[in-house]
Order: sequence, then C-alpha cells, then structure tokens
Amino acid sequence: MSDFILPDIGEGIVECELVKWLVSEGDLIEEDQPVAEVMTDKALVEIPAPYKGRVTRLYHKEGDIAKVHAPLFELVGEDDSGDSVAQATPDAKEPQPSGEQPPTPAPKTVSAPNQGDDATEDFILPDIGEGIVECEVVEWRVAEGDEIEEDQPVVDVMTDKAMVEITAPKAGRVTKLYHQQQEMAQVHSPLFAFIPRERDEPVESKAKPSQAPAQDSAPAAAQPATAQNRQRIPASPAVRRLVREHSLNLADINGSGKDGRVLKADVLAHLEKPAAQPASQATPAESKPTPASDGRRRAAGEQEVRVEPIKGMKAAMARKMVTSASTIPHFIYSEDIDVTDLLALREKLKVEAEARGSRLTLMPFFMKSMALAVQDFPVLNSRVNDDCTEIHYLSQCNIGMAVDGKSGLIVPNVKSVESLTLLGVADEVARLTEAARSGRVSQEDLQGGTISISNIGALGGTYASPIINAPEVAIVALGRTQKLPRFDASGQVVERAILTVSWAGDHRIIDGGTIARFCNRWKSYLESPQSMLLHMG
Repeated sequence: MSDFILPDIGEGIVECELVKWLVSEGDLIEEDQPVAEVMTDKALVEIPAPYKGRVTRLYHKEGDIAKVHAPLFELVGEDDSGDSVAQATPDAKEPQPSGEQPPTPAPKTVSAPNQGDDATEDFILPDIGEGIVECEVVEWRVAEGDEIEEDQPVVDVMTDKAMVEITAPKAGRVTKLYHQQQEMAQVHSPLFAFIPRERDEPVESKAKPSQAPAQDSAPAAAQPATAQNRQRIPASPAVRRLVREHSLNLADINGSGKDGRVLKADVLAHLEKPAAQPASQATPAESKPTPASDGRRRAAGEQEVRVEPIKGMKAAMARKMVTSASTIPHFIYSEDIDVTDLLALREKLKVEAEARGSRLTLMPFFMKSMALAVQDFPVLNSRVNDDCTEIHYLSQCNIGMAVDGKSGLIVPNVKSVESLTLLGVADEVARLTEAARSGRVSQEDLQGGTISISNIGALGGTYASPIINAPEVAIVALGRTQKLPRFDASGQVVERAILTVSWAGDHRIIDGGTIARFCNRWKSYLESPQSMLLHMG
C-alpha cells in the first residue's frame, strides 16, 4: 500500500484543481488507467495509474486544490496484501522506499537510512511523464548544506521528451545529493535528502512561544509559519500565478470569496493600493529627490538589462524547433492561390452556418481541401522512423493549426478531417482556438498531428519559411490575402483576391515535384471550391 504522489505536470506548476475523479474508493484499476482529471493554468491533464491495484482512499474532493509532490490517492498493489499487515506491527524498522506510511498531506518522502532519527527525508523522484522510467541529471541548482525554500528549483533533469525542473516540496536544508550531474536517476527512487525546516529547529520554535512576537532576530523560525499559512489560503491556480507574476504574498491579500478565497479582483485591488500609499506616506525629503541623485538613478536605469528565463511552452517550442531544423532537411515551395470564388462561397454559407451555431472561417476550407489532396498524395500525411529507413503512411489526416496561445505557440490538431463535414471542422477549429488562447488545451488535442497549417497572414505576413512540426513531414504557412490585378480569359485586367502560401517539406522523403503536384491539387480545390463536392465521401 502506498500513496500516489502527484507528479510535476508542467514547468513552474505547483498546484492544480481536481476537476473530476474517474474512479471511486474500492475500485480495481489497471496500469495506466485514467484516475483523475486535473486543471492547471495551462491545460487539462489526465493522471494515469502507476500500476495495477485497488484504490483505498481519495485525498481530495472534486473542486479541491491539489499540491504537486503531495499524495493524491492511496493505492494497494496486487501483491501488497502481506506487506500492509507487516507494516501494521510496531517492530517494522525499515520502511520501503516507496513511502508506505500512514496517509498524511505531506509530500512523498521516506526517512534516510543513515540517520538515527526521523529528521532527514528523502525526496522521491516523481513520475515526470507517461512511460518515462529514468532521466539524466543535467544540473544541480543547489549544493549539500544549502537552505532551500518551498517550490525553489533544485535540479534540472532531461527525459527523452523534454527538460524538467524539479522543485523543493518544502523549505529546509539539503543534506545529500544522491546523483552526480550526467548520471541517470530512476523514477520513484531517492533524488536528494533534506531536513525540513520545521524539524531542523524544533527547540527554537517551541521553547518560548510567548516571546515569539518580540523576537525579531529569529527569521528562520518565522518562515515555516508563514509558509504554512500561505498553503491554507484558498485560491485558484490562475490567481496564484498572478500573485507570483507580481511578486506578491498571498497572505497579504484579503480574500473576498467563500471561506476567504482570494479572487482575481482581490489581487488587482491589492495592486492598486501601493500606488496610492506612497504619495501620502512619503516625507517631503523623499518626495523631492535632488537633481543629481535623480540623474544618477536615470543613468543607472538606462544601463539595466531585463533578463527573463525561457520556460514553459516557450522552452518546449525552442527545443522542438532546434531539433526539427537541425535534423530534417527542409525545402521551401511557394505558390499564389486565387481565392476570390472561395471568399464568395464562404459569404453565402456563413449565414446558414451561424444559424446552426457554427462560425465559418476560411480555415475549415483549407483543412478539408488538404485532406482531399492527401488522398492522392499520401506521402504528405506520413512520417519516417528514427533512422529514416521506413515510411509510415497514416490512415487519419489530423491537421494541426499553429495558435499563438496564452502560454506560447502551440499546435492543436483537428482529428480525422477526412471524415468530418465542413461544419464539423469549423466547430473543432473554433473549440481548439478558444482552448489554446485560454491556455486549456488538453494533451490529446496536442498529440497525433500529421500535417500542419500556420496562418501567419492573420498578422500581416505574405511569405514565410515555416519549420516542420516533427515527426510530421510537411507544413504550410498561409500569407495574407491581397487584392491584386490579374488578367482574365479575355485579356482584361481584373481585381482578384490572391493568397500566397509557403510549403516546407522533409526532403528525405518528399521531392520538389511531389509537393508541387500536391499543392496544385490543393490549389484546384480552393480556386474552384464547388469541385470538392465531387470527391467528398
């Protein structure tokens, strides 16, 4: 029997909202079976079971805030029936590394075997991604003997998918690092040992409680109380993120919600207070700096450089784009498409689509025509294996669209475009766009893409050289539509709506002729949209 510790579910995320339990206490579950859905500031995440067993306890109710590195539910494995009886006896001296202790709200840690008391705890490396069993220790951010604060970055580890930042579960002092840099660390094994601050100084915090308010020289004893109070203040992950962005203390903000919950309006109101207070509290000397000192501050300010770490979605995008650009030989193919008739058709259909509750943009036409063209050129909807010895032709056309979302550039995809109606594609495009811009795209919507579209023209660009979203083999960038002069069949100059597109192809399996013929087929559907009716299933 052991507690399932909520793992790191995103860089910088320390808590999440439990949206829905997918199991109940007493249920038998299989390995990797979805157990719960949690909502972070960025997306809806599904938590799978680490192994087969029986759920004996759920530590949170739906709507509660769950902390990363804290127990989420209790699970009894298939072969744990004998172990649980043995743990109930007082003679058990060596607890298992998996943290088989009575359920508590503390993070998953176990007593270090080399200590005579229970002051030192081992930090157990949590699940850091589905199917990942080990990772490389890239860089330690702390050393043995260092003091750490709750949620302070401790170490960077690299999996086969991404770089992950491991944070401290609570404040304390690091006593041992179990791995050197570049060594491999196993998931569910000790990563470092530390002494929690409340255990490190138990005498000072309990000896003279009546004198605690008068002792200004004991900041170490005051910090744990502050941390504990902060944990008890109810607030959503989005509100806590806003508090962190403005370097505020949640305990200093008066919550107006139920049970003292801090709302976004409370944070904004708190931000307005400091702006009004300095004017009334400042002394005349402080409010009127001398010209010399003002000039020195201005000169120093001009020399300051603001440094912002690359993290979250931006860091993931950076790594993925570097890998794609450095491992896939790209080539670019551009073409002009006359979308005059397409715009006219869309205007005719838009009213009927809105009557049905759908918003019909040009994107559904681009996607549907692309899915039709792929049927004749399936290599555009394929991928290659790691050593580029096989081409895997994919049965579904899952078309991704790049969206400049709240947390960075992401590419959700519309599944099985070939089998959806035009309105069905339009509804999916609207759903994914709204989810991306609000930062709530699910992992399922981000996985399984087969070919991508980047609508750079929405921002005013005409040409682009897009980078392939690996493991896909092609991507197209749509430029802005321009009204340009063209000759008609009788040689007269007429105004036409011209869209410039730029394709990037994987030159290992796609040659120029193939992408040109594919683009011509796609272009014919867009320039004569009624012709798509002949090919729709």
